[in-house]
Amino acid sequence: MPDKIAGLLARMTLAEKIGQLAMLSGDYAATGPTLSPDYLDAVRAGRAGSLLNLWGRDTIREVQRVAVEESRLGIPLVFGLDVLHGHRTILPIPLAEAGSFDPDLWERTARRAAEEATADGVALTFAPMLDVARDPRWGRMAESPGEDPWLAAAYAAAKVRGFQGDDPARPDALSATAKHFAAYGAVTGGREYASAEVSERTLHEVHLPAFAAAVRAGVDAVMPSLGDLGGTPLHADRRLLRDLLSRRWGFAGVVISDHSALSDLLAHGVAGDLAEAAALALKAGVDIDMMGRAYELGLPDALRRGLVAEREIDAAVRRVLRWKRRLGLFDDPYRGLDTLPRSHRGLDRPLAREAAVRSMVLLKNDGDLLPLPASARRIAVIGPLAAAGDQLYGPWWAAGQTEAAVSYLDGLAAGLPDREIRHAAGCGLEDCDEQSIAEARELARDADLVVLCLGEPAEISGEAASRVDPGLPRAQRLLAAAVLDTGVPTVLVLTCGRPLLERELLARVPAVLVAWFPGVEGGNALVDLLSGRHAPSARLTVSWPVDRGQIPVFFGQRPTGRPALDPDNRFVSRYVDCPNAPLYPFGHGLTYTRFAYADPSATPAVAGPDDLVEVTVEVANLGDRAGEETALLFLHDPVASSARPLLELRSFRKVTLAAGATATVRFTLGPEDFLLPGPDLKPVREPGRVEILVGPAADRDRLLSTWIELRNN
Repeated sequence: MPDKIAGLLARMTLAEKIGQLAMLSGDYAATGPTLSPDYLDAVRAGRAGSLLNLWGRDTIREVQRVAVEESRLGIPLVFGLDVLHGHRTILPIPLAEAGSFDPDLWERTARRAAEEATADGVALTFAPMLDVARDPRWGRMAESPGEDPWLAAAYAAAKVRGFQGDDPARPDALSATAKHFAAYGAVTGGREYASAEVSERTLHEVHLPAFAAAVRAGVDAVMPSLGDLGGTPLHADRRLLRDLLSRRWGFAGVVISDHSALSDLLAHGVAGDLAEAAALALKAGVDIDMMGRAYELGLPDALRRGLVAEREIDAAVRRVLRWKRRLGLFDDPYRGLDTLPRSHRGLDRPLAREAAVRSMVLLKNDGDLLPLPASARRIAVIGPLAAAGDQLYGPWWAAGQTEAAVSYLDGLAAGLPDREIRHAAGCGLEDCDEQSIAEARELARDADLVVLCLGEPAEISGEAASRVDPGLPRAQRLLAAAVLDTGVPTVLVLTCGRPLLERELLARVPAVLVAWFPGVEGGNALVDLLSGRHAPSARLTVSWPVDRGQIPVFFGQRPTGRPALDPDNRFVSRYVDCPNAPLYPFGHGLTYTRFAYADPSATPAVAGPDDLVEVTVEVANLGDRAGEETALLFLHDPVASSARPLLELRSFRKVTLAAGATATVRFTLGPEDFLLPGPDLKPVREPGRVEILVGPAADRDRLLSTWIELRNN
């Protein structure tokens, strides 16, 4: 096969080489993708190496047939699609699913998405998104695993394994794309596509670890950020793409641009024309131009002007052809379309229901209002999201069909047949009238309990959905006030892609369940949790701010020289009108029982450079029902060559305990867990005392600690 690649390169015209570096887009119609003469002509002429936004066996087979039978060289195409949280079976958004703290679930949901997508002819997904997100104004927080780099790295590895499997040539292997490299989650003001300004230390400690984990897991593709980092657009950042990603990390896959990002280099102000933009991107290490036409229109001119050499174009083409070889496309351009199980084209509702159950976070449960008491015979389901199954998918729902979604109302009606379920929308997602609110108020008054279904519309979450005020629309606030004024016990169900800043509302409601965007089985998952058939177990992977002015607020902050320890000292690092701490910390999440931690210990007490450290803690279930607890382990190095974060996540363990039971939870830390970026940002192990903290959340008041001493001899 190396001879085949060399032979193809030798036969290619410049236009055909550039064609392999071009990713074109398919067409959408109401019923799905369609065949367009425009891109079919480009395929015939060898001016496209890959296509996005196409799926379906018949569609893919026909377009691939044109590529291999009607183009001069017969090079097969790669078909890509945004399979972010499911293909046909739409699963919870990544921010929600990450809260399960369950790598096995992350891997299984990615595997199912891969099976469904490849059965529809898709070979590439533009996922996982690995941007650490600490600003809920940024809409793409919905696609992120949250605020912590260690958790993001664990998530990255699981998703790559799930999407790609153990053999890239298998027909059901889906090439994964680690995006957006890097620091896209740090855009200024949470504003989409804006510049990011982060220090080198923050870049290496916070924004790069998940991408390094994806590369170690063998990810096939990397996509740069659409923004710039300190003035250098990532699509032109040779230092990160070529020097770090390819040379230092050994990434051997393909770098795919974001949509039209290469032509965006003109607007960034670093290229005067498409030839300069194409040259900058190619030299930086971008192999594939997605819908920017910069390579098609700019590379020939760049070559004539001496801005690039043809050997640089050849190197990129060679990487693309090697990727196609790894996918088995030269052996079977159709990748087993006729042999893949047709069951993969249906919905996996049990998996979707499990994932949604394990992703919903119980923020609050005053007076143990949940699970639903037997006395709540008449339940009023109120709110614009109660019956809106189409809203439960959130952003990026690939080939999903919204009519397949189980709404909250339908789930409650089917799952609680012995209760009287009554419904009123009360208002629209963003509009209301007095009569509708009055009707909802009367329905609430006549009920034993209200399930109030509020949230943000799906279209204002995700890409190009930055919000200066990430809260509920005014119409929903008015509805909530009217319902709560009745005094009827109320469970608030929030559907969203980020924390919604509603401090007063959250204070008034006795029970709050964050459903996020839960996917196709959202309604059934909701009734599983409210009824008590399953107990909530998910945790927040982002800190929930008290107020907009705290943003960004996150647990991994560094110590200040003037910590806010003395309430009578004004000259410390704090707000005068708001607490420093979030409303709910990273890791917060309740269940239907209560757990207590005791007796943390670490051995050996003095650890050498090759020693494993075993940490144990006793966890007891103090309640009267079984439950699952996620124990989090953090480190804090109080004296180091550079100030370390106050808490650094390093592990988690799950334990399921019967009522009244106690178990010893064990963690094992390896030498790599004690490495930190030294003064030159290279990993080092510094001797000294290190604090180990264990508990349910990133809140020192809820953590127990023990100490070890690190030695390097």
